[in-house]
Amino acid sequence: MPGRATPSVTLIVSAFNEAGCIGAKIANALAIEYPDQLLDVMVISDASDDGTDEIVRGFDDPRIQLCRMETRSGKSAGLTQFCPQATGEILVFTDANSIFQPDALSKLARHFEDPRVGYSVGRQCYSNIESSSSDSENIYWSIELMIKAWESRLSSVVGADGAIYALRKELFESLSAEDINDFLLPLKVVAKGYRGVFDSEAVCFEDAAPDFSGEFRRKRRIVNRSMRAVLKVPAAMNPFRVGWFAVQLIGHKVLRWFCPLFLVVMLTTSAALAAAEVSRGSGESFYTALLGLQLCGYGTAFLYVFKSLRRVRLVYVAYYFLMVNVASARGLAMLAAGNAIGVWKPER
Repeated sequence: MPGRATPSVTLIVSAFNEAGCIGAKIANALAIEYPDQLLDVMVISDASDDGTDEIVRGFDDPRIQLCRMETRSGKSAGLTQFCPQATGEILVFTDANSIFQPDALSKLARHFEDPRVGYSVGRQCYSNIESSSSDSENIYWSIELMIKAWESRLSSVVGADGAIYALRKELFESLSAEDINDFLLPLKVVAKGYRGVFDSEAVCFEDAAPDFSGEFRRKRRIVNRSMRAVLKVPAAMNPFRVGWFAVQLIGHKVLRWFCPLFLVVMLTTSAALAAAEVSRGSGESFYTALLGLQLCGYGTAFLYVFKSLRRVRLVYVAYYFLMVNVASARGLAMLAAGNAIGVWKPER
């Protein structure tokens, strides 16, 4: 059961050219229902040049601290440089466009009454689901949230969410530029013997990527960096070390990232077995039907090329499924080629 702890908190906002939303984010942070003397806000600006820093400086509140990086180096580099300076017992990481519910911070913080809890993760919701890309992502994300809740009840939630998660400051470790902080740090925390919890009542709202191309870039980056994180913490896949968490990590994340390979194997073997059924003339049709179902799925996704059909939900959801798996394949291919992603432009 969650406790009633109210530790001191530093809310860390990573920002690169976020002039369009940083003002609203800081106003939202200052309106959070949490004791003023226990909350401060650190905005890490990754060499922003669009007026982001000036907006932050415009807030006359001693709890607001601007930490500027003079050379753009990426989110993880900024966290490594400035997180050790944070005064809070708990670090709460968030994005510049993530708007917290008033009680979100207290919901995250209450779990740290349990000394076994190393991190807590909130529930990110999408506020713009009018487009086909955002609706598709919302369907996927609804399933993700359900899995997170199950994982948390069984052992630990796998990974965190950069939009809303909290970490004990003493568990923060330096990151390389290509590291994904909201996945690598939780893996290390679990490997140390702590657990991570998911709290569906700690809510924030954020816009999804505006189109499929933005979602493709985001998925490719996440898979590339997350698989790199898994390789850095092999203990997280050892059930003798972390118990059920290893099964959850492999089943929920690693196998899903390799889904493109499984899809290709399934398609080619189904085609071969279907051809064998036809050549035998035995009247059996199981593999022929299986092949047909797969081709129908890919054919439905292909219909997205026709603009008149792009608003049909079955079509754009099938396209999203195919796009996500292609993005996973690209992310893994980049990893195999030794290509790392350290900096990127947020999908706004």
